[in-house]
Amino acid sequence: MNALLKTNLGDTPLLGRGKVRDLYAAGDALLLVATDRISAFDHVLATGIPGKGKILTQISLFWFDLLKEITPNHLITAEVSEFPAALHPFADQLEGRSMLVKRAEMFPVECVARGYLAGSGWKDYKATGAVCGIPIPADLKDGSRLPEPIYTPATKSASGTHDENISFVESEKILGPADAAELRRLTLAIYNRAAAHAEKHGIILADTKFEFGRIGNEIILADEVLTPDSSRFWERSEWKPGGAQASFDKQFVRDYLESIHWNKQAPAPGLPDDVVQRTQAKYLEAYRRLTGRDLCL
Repeated sequence: MNALLKTNLGDTPLLGRGKVRDLYAAGDALLLVATDRISAFDHVLATGIPGKGKILTQISLFWFDLLKEITPNHLITAEVSEFPAALHPFADQLEGRSMLVKRAEMFPVECVARGYLAGSGWKDYKATGAVCGIPIPADLKDGSRLPEPIYTPATKSASGTHDENISFVESEKILGPADAAELRRLTLAIYNRAAAHAEKHGIILADTKFEFGRIGNEIILADEVLTPDSSRFWERSEWKPGGAQASFDKQFVRDYLESIHWNKQAPAPGLPDDVVQRTQAKYLEAYRRLTGRDLCL
């Protein structure tokens, strides 16, 4: 199976290519296509992970359905046969990895929930004793569970590189107090529901980020949701605060790139077959554990 690194849908208007997804206009709707591209250290690598886009899309679809009682979402359909007729000839590029979604006015913040100290939250805590201005108990370790989940918004980077963590007060200035409060409520409600589900399947949801939009007066959940690309999923049985955790993401990729002493500047290198295969297996394992289903790539 070859990796799909770039889609080409003929005359369908391409609106943009992100690190993973290609976005097209489809009449009054949008078409999101998850490719097999993989990024690390803010660069898209020369090698993709075969089937990764399908895994991400199917995980998002699972969560959209599970969370629909908490919040509506932007999904119209993921069935290619229900897409506009002009897209049907491209079914080989779309099947299993695409979603037709509603257009929404997107909020200009990333909505991050953290139940554990990791990543930029750990760095912030080490430097300030707090995370995005939220005081955290002293003497916690990298990977420690927080007393309760916290909401730490971030501004979206226009260039698609690093997002910048901000305080809730700063998010109120960007969004207005009412919308900021509602996004915090929704983010934590979704996190708590998802974390409880993952826990039942032996997986820790350490942190995750969401994107929300507005259609009319309704706030909806958009983009991808609770995938290994947007979340830290850890192996519950191996969790031990004090360092890196066994995870369901692209850690094999990061470790390999560190091992070859890549300078993290373009052009990004490719990956050896064993790193590709191990990374694909981790994504598939996350899908199977979280959904209870098998996925044929």
